Amino acid sequence: MADFWQTRDGFWHRGGWWRALLVTAAYLVVYLGVGQLVGLTLGHLIVDGGPFASVTNVAIELLLPIGVGAVVILAFLAVIGWIKPVFARQPIDGRPWMWIAVAVVAYPIILRFIGIDYGAFPAGVVVVSLITGLFIGIAEELVTRGAGVALLRKAGYKELVVAVLSSALFALMHLVNAIGTGFTPTIAILLVYTFFFGICMYVIMRVTGSIVWAIVMHGLTDPTLFLSTGGIDTAAEGAQNIWLVIAATGNWAVILFGIVALFLIRGRVLPAAEKAPTLPA
Repeated sequence: MADFWQTRDGFWHRGGWWRALLVTAAYLVVYLGVGQLVGLTLGHLIVDGGPFASVTNVAIELLLPIGVGAVVILAFLAVIGWIKPVFARQPIDGRPWMWIAVAVVAYPIILRFIGIDYGAFPAGVVVVSLITGLFIGIAEELVTRGAGVALLRKAGYKELVVAVLSSALFALMHLVNAIGTGFTPTIAILLVYTFFFGICMYVIMRVTGSIVWAIVMHGLTDPTLFLSTGGIDTAAEGAQNIWLVIAATGNWAVILFGIVALFLIRGRVLPAAEKAPTLPA
């Protein structure tokens, strides 16, 4: 059975967009299932006030489901023998312009760290939120930029197609946020933003040569955004300090950079072998 999954002729080695979609869908089933289970068994411990009203709320509503999801995707990659390839240096180099993606994603993170009203949260909430962010980065990046990108490259797609499809999968993952609220304008905007944020993460992975930096940047973006607005997929209410006002421009910067990047991403990783030569980026 291990040979079937791991060999060159194995199921996953053949790659393809629908296999990447299958991995994404399976991850979401696990994530949502764990969330329901945690809610049924531990929901009575949640206090009023939203996910950031207490450490317990953060742990139950956010950390546990995404933490299990991260463990599951890591286990999946281990079973099919892809841990090393996914964390290895990227098989195709980046280009100097790609470093702009790092700056575009980094400056809102830095400004939010400065501008967050830490005193507005109960003790421990900020720390647990940052830990949660790390697991978000691990889980979502390994699903899309890890397994997803690997499967798309194995199918022989050009890197532009790899970037677009993996980012589309990343955006579609966030459709789960519509559960209970329906497809609202906020969700529509979220899908657009997450698609282009996915493009930025792909570019960061390319230019740094490692998925680790995409995980780190993603893992810092989400919790600082949550803490700066006081919620998930919500706009900040009331007056904000200058740091958070400037940080908010990062959303538009991500979208604008992502649009430009779509015209600049080039290259292809030959699927014949992990160490095969690559076409110029």
